[in-house]
Amino acid sequence: MKILLILLSTSLLTLHANRPNVIIFMTDDQGYGDLGCHGNPVIQTPNLDQLHAESIRLTDFHVSPFCTPTRASLMTGRYPARTGAYRTTSGRSNLHHDEISIAQYFAKAGYQTGMMGKWHLGDNAPCRPQDKGFNDVVWHKGGGIGQAPDHYGNNYFDDTYERYRDGKTTLEKFDGYCTDVFFEESIRFVEENKDNPFLLYISTNAPHSPYWVDEKWADVYRDVVKWKHGAEFYGMISNLDYNLGLLRKKLKDLNLSNDTILIFMTDNGTAKGGRERPNTEGFHGFSAGMRGQKSTIFEGGHRVPFFIHYPAGGFSGGHDRKQLAAHIDILPTLAEICEVSTGDTFLDGQSFLSVLQNENAPACRDHVVVQHHGGPWMRAEPQPFAFSNVIKGPWRLHNGEILYHVGDEHWEGPDVAKQHPEVVAELRKLYEKFWASVSPRMTPVCLDLGNPAENPTTLCSQDWYLRVGNPPWNFGEVNQLKKITGPWHVQVKEAGKYRITLRQFPEVANKPLRAVRAGIKIAGLEREQPVQAGAKSAVFELDLPKGKTTLETYLYNQKDEMGGAYFTEVELL
Repeated sequence: MKILLILLSTSLLTLHANRPNVIIFMTDDQGYGDLGCHGNPVIQTPNLDQLHAESIRLTDFHVSPFCTPTRASLMTGRYPARTGAYRTTSGRSNLHHDEISIAQYFAKAGYQTGMMGKWHLGDNAPCRPQDKGFNDVVWHKGGGIGQAPDHYGNNYFDDTYERYRDGKTTLEKFDGYCTDVFFEESIRFVEENKDNPFLLYISTNAPHSPYWVDEKWADVYRDVVKWKHGAEFYGMISNLDYNLGLLRKKLKDLNLSNDTILIFMTDNGTAKGGRERPNTEGFHGFSAGMRGQKSTIFEGGHRVPFFIHYPAGGFSGGHDRKQLAAHIDILPTLAEICEVSTGDTFLDGQSFLSVLQNENAPACRDHVVVQHHGGPWMRAEPQPFAFSNVIKGPWRLHNGEILYHVGDEHWEGPDVAKQHPEVVAELRKLYEKFWASVSPRMTPVCLDLGNPAENPTTLCSQDWYLRVGNPPWNFGEVNQLKKITGPWHVQVKEAGKYRITLRQFPEVANKPLRAVRAGIKIAGLEREQPVQAGAKSAVFELDLPKGKTTLETYLYNQKDEMGGAYFTEVELL
């Protein structure tokens, strides 16, 4: 029996030793043209340029046109509309509870899993990174540092982030700039797991707004980059580049470079990189010839860099692959390379391993659908064909009606739908099949109340399920006390007595309510009470039945104007 156990243990160690490590490095709001290696004549990205020179590059790689949906697809291998996380706010940035992440698959296969930085797929159980398979986490809540769900007072420097490690969740204050911190923690994770196969997801908040960075990084660009916050934006990217250099040096020092899959990508098109204006003098940004930016369905909104470096697997040498691929394809590709099973879970993605191995291999897919599923300026509920782009070969079908042919210059235009009705009909059919498949999953995701993994639960206004408009999404808007409220979709995990505490500001802010009357509505129950002068919260206690329901809060000022409690704590007593 002992011999059998020894043999089994030895075989597992051998298996793990042969499995590559995986590092996925994704930046926030950096576009295809915000890289020196892609032709930008101003930006300084020597380490990314070197990685580009040493990698296999997918040049027709597409993501969603903004943050959350791309992250949802990266994590699950499924279209964002299928996952529940298809917008950035309004209760639509949380993963369905039954969605399985790449970290869960890899952890089950024996990998150590780490995540540093931006999650943006749910701030509450069971949607947090630690609920989705990551066992070593340092992260900020919400869609960016300084947004409403984040720790009050964070401003990119010396911030407080949530750490999850050894099964425990704590708040920890860190010294230094946010990107530096996330890379320092990433390097710590690599050092601690150098003898084990690991999956590390580095997802920086930078270069997302509000464009805060140490002046030394922005100063480099002051004389050339003249648009508002452009120098800061480029400076944030240069800082990212510097940190990538430190990480790669650590991998080399630990003799891990050869056996580590290193991926670089971005979550959508540029937010601040400007664009080319060929008929004007001076530098006005670089778009690599693409039309559109973040939040658009034009090429510049969703065609992004994708570099993959893995010398032991033959993914090196600086070679392009022109075959179509997308964010949904990353999980199945890595699972195939690392021999990690995804079981019988349906994936929209397809492995592009054969393309990496052979430049002449057929693409893993013949088309992909990109759709912007709403925002504060759009319909809250997605509509078929609205803000959609069906990509197949050189064709781009926008909104089911406008057809572009994209050549080597990547520019979309003019509309050629009338000249190619057969192409329009074909792409419309592809979209209709897509919509019929994903739209039934575009339903509210409930946040748990009374979950032992998070009790009390602090709900934030960003997850109000609004039909129109946007909730207060950063500290500045919270301070304005906007007269708006909305329902949280929640699931009472256990029947019992609950304490519900209403606040306009997080408890750590230590600010009084600017209200004279408070009310709540949950599970068919309604309660209202006066607010004492100087009180920092309004507290209700009531018995709740088990099951799904909605929670809505109301705070009235002296003029009887009503807004919601942006921060509401719910505790099972």
